[in-house]
Amino acid sequence: QYKTRSLLSVFEEDAGTLTDYTNQLLQSMQRVFGAQNEMGLATEQLSKQLLEYEKQNFALGKGDEEVISTLQHFAKVVDELNALHTELATQMAERMVFPMVQFREKDLTEISTLKEIFGIASDEHEAAMVKYSRLPKKKENEKVKAEVVSEVAYARRKQHQASMQYYCALNALQYRKRVAMLEPMLGYMHAQMNFFRKGMDLVSKKMDSFLASVSNMTQSIQAQLDTEAESMRLSQRELLSVEDTVYMPDRDRDPVNRTLIQKAGYLNIRNKTGLVTTAWDRLYFFTQGGNLMCQPRGAVAGGMVLDLDNSSVMAVECEDRRYCFQITSPTGKTSLILQAESKKEYEEWICTLNNISRQIYLTDNPEAVAIRLNQTAIQAVTPITSFEKKHEGSPNPESRAKPGSARPSSDASQQQPKAPEPEDLIAPGTPIQFDIMLPASEFLDQNRAGGRRTNPFGETEEECSADGESDDSLLQQVFVVRFLGSMAVRSGHRPEVIYEAMRQVLAARAIHNIFRTTESHLMFDFSSVNRLIDPQTQVTRISFQLQDVTQFAAHQENGRLVGFVVEGRDWGEEQGEPTYSAFVFESNTEGEKICYTISLGKEITEAKKDPEALAQLMKSMPLTTDGKFLLLESEGGNAENGSMPEDLESEA
Repeated sequence: QYKTRSLLSVFEEDAGTLTDYTNQLLQSMQRVFGAQNEMGLATEQLSKQLLEYEKQNFALGKGDEEVISTLQHFAKVVDELNALHTELATQMAERMVFPMVQFREKDLTEISTLKEIFGIASDEHEAAMVKYSRLPKKKENEKVKAEVVSEVAYARRKQHQASMQYYCALNALQYRKRVAMLEPMLGYMHAQMNFFRKGMDLVSKKMDSFLASVSNMTQSIQAQLDTEAESMRLSQRELLSVEDTVYMPDRDRDPVNRTLIQKAGYLNIRNKTGLVTTAWDRLYFFTQGGNLMCQPRGAVAGGMVLDLDNSSVMAVECEDRRYCFQITSPTGKTSLILQAESKKEYEEWICTLNNISRQIYLTDNPEAVAIRLNQTAIQAVTPITSFEKKHEGSPNPESRAKPGSARPSSDASQQQPKAPEPEDLIAPGTPIQFDIMLPASEFLDQNRAGGRRTNPFGETEEECSADGESDDSLLQQVFVVRFLGSMAVRSGHRPEVIYEAMRQVLAARAIHNIFRTTESHLMFDFSSVNRLIDPQTQVTRISFQLQDVTQFAAHQENGRLVGFVVEGRDWGEEQGEPTYSAFVFESNTEGEKICYTISLGKEITEAKKDPEALAQLMKSMPLTTDGKFLLLESEGGNAENGSMPEDLESEA
């Protein structure tokens, strides 16, 4: 559309230039016709006017070289013969003045008339599109919607017919103008030769071949015009034979292209007309590099509306209109609300603007980069068909005998169980939480003396009552971790659910460009509640009991990734159906150490039921210098002073 609009402006400019030139040339011919006594002066002026054709700088002047050279030759001949010319009114009126008048009154006037018809059809189409854009989302009055859609289709067909007739006339004018420039001069020269037959015997011998070549050239141009006119008639007949659904909006059959880096088309833009009033204007928009451009009606070129680099594009609900989206600059100071005319255009505009915002257009092969990014995003969020295919070389909890994983039995070694499908582990479309934000009331409660925070995992007050005594516990271990994400899962007793949760959390962070994480301290207290603590404020973000941890595992390829599944129940329903949540962390140490700590804590919890077994287990553990049990190597002292920076970029 952008190319067509630009070409139309060029063709119209060319027609205006041709009209001006035709009027000037006709005035020169009429002067020759009416000025018998000033024949010499008139023919001299005509010769000069013929030479001006080369200087007109027609926008579509390509291919006029033969016409220019021929007119130059005519001008030279007129200069040589101006002293010998006398006017034969009848012959000059029939052979010189009349063809040019006919060209101006017939061809150029037809262009002007078709232009007015095309403008009227365009205005009617704009009015129909305004009515269609105002259709509400509700489906209460289908009759009104059908009438508006039919009106749009009729207006588009009418505009299409008017535009094709107008374009065909503009194309034909490029051939007719050449004939119109040459035919009058051919008639003029024949009139002169007939009148001065005796005196022009010598001159005619010199000009016979030249005039014959001019005649052949005009016939050749006419033949080209006939061929082009027939081709345009066939194309017009083929285009008019399509169904009305082609002209109806929101009936696109082609799939949405999400890898575009350029886009052009009509959009409605919302403009403020007052403090609380707005108006919608339908304008032509297109992208150019990293800029959004707008071309007003009648303009040859467009102007920049907004720099799209690093801008954000999102769908919005606006004034009960469909297919609206908003573009916001990186600073947030500038924003535009636009409306597309169909769902396909709506989705393609959003995808294209997002691709441009990522500055893909600056790469060596932007189309390939856009396709690769789109495929990567689709693969990242598409469930895999088998864990065995996806996690080749990924952690196998059975083979590594990882804490919290099921031990293979003799029967299991005989026959491998079938790998579960991702849908059996995590429901499709499950939301992912990337950070743990406490409400203000809970933050104040934890910093108030005697205050208690409600537990999201369903522990009772009695179970959490030991929380205040955790500082005096001998069995403690603290790990510096970064919370990557959590999500609800369907299964709490399969190790595969942890690996699938890791995959989905990391994929979602990559797709949404979320790379910043907050450092926390994961404290295991085997005699109390385990907690995830903010090192700066000492506020507990989450807390859980070890007996509620049903699965835990570390990633094999990235040993710093660790996850575990916590079981919970609905509040007030002690015997209700259990729910499971998977938590994924990135640790400063090996995830195996965290898994070992959880496993050890579970062993201690079980050993508490047997005092002798507990005593034997405690004897086997070394002590630190302050009399506490040494569970693992120290992490360098950073876990206690909370001096690490809060916002780190995850390497996961």
